[in-house]
Amino acid sequence: MGEVFAGRYELIDPIGRGGVGAVWRAWDHRRRRYVAAKVLQQSDAHTLLRFVREQALRIEHPHVLAPASWAADDDKVLFTMDLVSGGSLAHVIGDYGPLPPRFVCLLLDQLLSGLSTVHAEGVVHRDIKPANILMEATGTGRPHLRLSDFGISMRKGEPRLTETNYVVGTPGYFAPEQMMGAEPDFPADLFAVGLVALYLLQGQKPDSQALVEHFAAHGTPGAPDGIPEPLWQVLAGLLQPDPQARFRTATGARKALTAAVEMLPEPGPDDEPVEVFDQIGPLPAGFGPDGPVKAPQASGASQAPQPPVSPPPPVSMSETGSFHLAPPPQQQPQQQPQQPPFHQPTSTSTPMPPPAPAPLPAQPAAPSPSPYAVGAPDPSQAPTSGVPYDTSATRPYTAQHQQHQHQQPLVAHAPAASPAPVPLPVRQTRPGPPPKVAVPVLVVALICFAVGIWALTQM
Repeated sequence: MGEVFAGRYELIDPIGRGGVGAVWRAWDHRRRRYVAAKVLQQSDAHTLLRFVREQALRIEHPHVLAPASWAADDDKVLFTMDLVSGGSLAHVIGDYGPLPPRFVCLLLDQLLSGLSTVHAEGVVHRDIKPANILMEATGTGRPHLRLSDFGISMRKGEPRLTETNYVVGTPGYFAPEQMMGAEPDFPADLFAVGLVALYLLQGQKPDSQALVEHFAAHGTPGAPDGIPEPLWQVLAGLLQPDPQARFRTATGARKALTAAVEMLPEPGPDDEPVEVFDQIGPLPAGFGPDGPVKAPQASGASQAPQPPVSPPPPVSMSETGSFHLAPPPQQQPQQQPQQPPFHQPTSTSTPMPPPAPAPLPAQPAAPSPSPYAVGAPDPSQAPTSGVPYDTSATRPYTAQHQQHQHQQPLVAHAPAASPAPVPLPVRQTRPGPPPKVAVPVLVVALICFAVGIWALTQM
């Protein structure tokens, strides 16, 4: 996507270039519409002051394209205006050449209408030319013209930003008084309108210098070829070299034009209609009529994984073991309290020693290890604390416990935790020599004792 300027305007593609900046097609994220953004390329004080003047101009008129808003980002500034896609009058001439007189009169009427509003605000445009007059892409319908580019415009009475002997504007569209250093005034704009009208009717840029000299030497010339006389009289009133002999206001020129149009011949059936094409071209990839299409793509991408992600994973998770692995630990502690029945059949081996009744009442102590293993602290420790005080009870208990260890080693590990350390050291100290060994040793000791006594009596 394009660069987002000041967090609001997304620059898409360049559509034009002026003297102090480039014009971009941009998307306004706040107002959700396409606009034309003029980005200032220079940052010197003189250019910045002109930029401030232009962006400060606020004129609302259907045939005026004035700045609508502005923004700054670091060392760059821009202002925006409505996006006009039909190109300029230069594009129309490039497509058709000379235009029909009635079509030209319609364009001039719209231009003078917008210019009258500009002059009513006390603003002198100072740069009226075909390239600064834009067209809406209306096709073969009624054309719609808009006056643009107020970069060097100024209000009457404001200080000039140029030196005294320096003229600002486009060569070929200067009024004679501008070349002489006169202060900018409304009739200078009207002279440029007359030159634009000649350009539309003849299909080529007029020679303003030669025209001024001819007016000065021979007065008002006759109508050129292809221009009706009533229309030429209006144009001659716009092209007078003397500003005092020229139309003083755009409103007066528009009234004269309306009267001249009534005297023009009607267009014939064979006249080719003028079509105003879209000169900007299609939007680049990633943009649609309603703005950037990356949001719908993101939503579509999110919808694609949603069908497989939402329902299946919980099912697969439960099937793979998060819920199936949990029950076995719960069943194992339930089986451990069921182990006392296994101790009871093992206790059937206890009748083998003579004190069979003694271990049988001691068997109820066997369930105590199972709750001990579960984690109950005090009740299980009470019987084990009383065991060391009754040695007779500990011996058969430990003996029986050892038998359980040999028979069921996996079950005996849990109950053998507390009693095992007590009996083992006692059993290791009690064993002695068997009688077969002890009797001969005692006999030999008695013989030695007797021999020793006999030896002492002989001395």
